[in-house]
Amino acid sequence: MLKNLRETMRTAPIVRRGTYNYFIHPISDGVPVVKPELLREVIACMVKNADLDVDKIVTIEAMGLPLGAALSTMTDIPFIIIRKRKYELPGEIAVHQTTGYSRGELYLNGINKGDRVLIIDDVISTGGTMKAVIKALEKAGAVIKDIVVVIERGDGKKSIEELGYDVQTLIKIDVDENGVKILGCIDEECQ
Repeated sequence: MLKNLRETMRTAPIVRRGTYNYFIHPISDGVPVVKPELLREVIACMVKNADLDVDKIVTIEAMGLPLGAALSTMTDIPFIIIRKRKYELPGEIAVHQTTGYSRGELYLNGINKGDRVLIIDDVISTGGTMKAVIKALEKAGAVIKDIVVVIERGDGKKSIEELGYDVQTLIKIDVDENGVKILGCIDEECQ
């Protein structure tokens, strides 16, 4: 099922940022080009595996935008974008996030107490962003029904599971200076 995702991961360029081997991929970076067949495949896999008995889909700017829009369109479930910009709307919640290579503020709007939500994102590495998002959703009184992330790298998934939440990832990878190695994926035809 994830033929395009597997192939594009295997051929993803690697750049060095300090001591960090950063992979460049259409799902996580939007470059060089996001092909519709790749996005369609990823969203179809999310539809097949995610708990869609929710009121809202929650995703994180920037690369969560195409995922959220496509999944919302396919399921008719509204989506919320956690933004990098403050809007100062009533009830806005600041989300302080720290990742393996950045930190900053994000802002959550549009969540009501009792909303059942599905969180989706492009990558989980350290889990820093996801922890911050979970904390903000809990503060807003949302019920987190499921978390689905396209690409798993590092121990971030484990750190979220230690908080009591399951995280489904479509593909698990490791990255070194030689490239991306696929360690597993949600479908049976991974390798």
